[in-house]
Amino acid sequence: MEKNTTIEERAVSLAKYIIDSKDTVRGAAKKFGISKSTVHKDVSERLLRINPILAHEVREILDENKAERHIRGGLATKMKYSHTNQKAM
Repeated sequence: MEKNTTIEERAVSLAKYIIDSKDTVRGAAKKFGISKSTVHKDVSERLLRINPILAHEVREILDENKAERHIRGGLATKMKYSHTNQKAM
């Protein structure tokens, strides 16, 4: 991301990235090199004033990610311990 990018441009870029990739707030933060809090504020608050339609689209993706996070967490834990059990054998 360029240094000369405005906050509004960053918010729109983040929104488009999240919509296209269906990535999480954490993934978008890592990709853009900013904090999760900044990503969340950009797409939840700032984007509502800039482009309400885009904000609604992003909200749908974020709600979907939130609904699925317990599944991803469970799978990560399962993988972690399956590697541990294989080493013990």
